[in-house]
Amino acid sequence: MLLTKKSEYALLSLISIAKSNSPKNVDELSRELKIPKSFLAKIMQNLAKSQIVISQRGVNGGFILAKPYDELTILSITTAAEERIPSVFECAPSMEACPSESGSLCSVWPLLNNLQGKINLFLEDLTLKDIAQ
Repeated sequence: MLLTKKSEYALLSLISIAKSNSPKNVDELSRELKIPKSFLAKIMQNLAKSQIVISQRGVNGGFILAKPYDELTILSITTAAEERIPSVFECAPSMEACPSESGSLCSVWPLLNNLQGKINLFLEDLTLKDIAQ
């Protein structure tokens, strides 16, 4: 699964906001990035709830970044957009939580868990600034 359209649209929107000198609203972002407005509005709500962006109301309102863009990690952004940590595999986070109740017999889980950990570290080190340039 790793990254879906939610993450892609969140990243594109945040790059646009970071490069703007004024708040950007959903209408502007939707037109500029050719993203369905209703879908983008839900993504932006998730980003606001996770304190990635701040929503400003009023005539000149819109969204601004809650922090400098070199402090916003790709992991935090994608986690907010997806409403969960993006995972490489659809498996339990621990052997004990395995839905098939045979986690202790699974020879694949340790490999996938190790891979997930490395991806999380990579996404935690990568910032919005890194991909915006």
